[in-house]
This record gives sequence, C-alpha cells and structure tokens, in this order.
Amino acid sequence: MKLSEIKHHLKTAEAVNFKLSNGSYVPENFHVTEVGMITKDFIDCGGTVRHEKVANFQLWDANDFEHRLKPTKLLNIINLSERVLGLEDLEIEVEYQSETIGKYDLGFDGQNFLLLDKQTACLAEENCETPKQKVRLSDVNSSEPCCNPEGNCCI
Repeated sequence: MKLSEIKHHLKTAEAVNFKLSNGSYVPENFHVTEVGMITKDFIDCGGTVRHEKVANFQLWDANDFEHRLKPTKLLNIINLSERVLGLEDLEIEVEYQSETIGKYDLGFDGQNFLLLDKQTACLAEENCETPKQKVRLSDVNSSEPCCNPEGNCCI
C-alpha cells in the first residue's frame, strides 16, 4: 500500500486497527513512534546495484492503556512527515515488535489495516549460483518415509 492509499482510507476510517496474518491484532493502545523514509542502496548477489525507498511506520505497544490513535491524528502525522521530510508517495513498510522487530507490508480489508508478512527472495535469480535441482516424482521411492534423513524424497 502506498502513502496516498492509507491517507484515503484514514479519511473515512472509524478507528486505526492493525491486524497480523495470524488473526491477532496489534493492541489498541499502540503508538506510531515513527513515520519516515528509509533509503536502501545495495548490490544484489548478481552484482546489480539497487536503490529502494519506502515510507516507514513504526508501531509500539506501550503501557499507556488509555491511548487510542485516531485516524485524523495519524493522517496529521503523515501530512507533517510529507511537508517536513519531503516524504514521497512510497510503498509503506511497517515495523512492529514480535520476537524481534518484524517488517511488514501493509494492506487493507475495508475495516482493518493488515500487517502482511514479508519474505526474502533472490533478486538476481538469472545470475544466482543457487543450484536448481529438479526431481521427477517417479524417481521418489514412495515406500520410504518422507523426512527420513536417509530417504530420497526430501531433496
């Protein structure tokens, strides 16, 4: 979701709720501790130089149990970030504390903002030296228990 999309949703939202992929919600007393822009310059494993920019929101589960972030307040924070930081209409990445700081894409289901799990991937598959191994199903001995370390079905 881009910054312009969340702003559109916030204009008509009754509440700001963030739902995780496991169905649980970020506690309703969360704070948005940061709205900013993250720039990442890197070289992928194929040697290609890449540049990425995302709008970043950091959510924090505070012990402030009476706190409720209203849609207009978050909209004001975003507008201020656009003016002061020159924040562009970028894809949003959300940071939220789980076992470690998790990074999520952002979606919307019509009522809740969805923290969508992010996955790593090779960005240079055509240049990557990761072995591509194909196995024909007819070569797999189905009489052996799968996941037996000596078996041949878990390649």
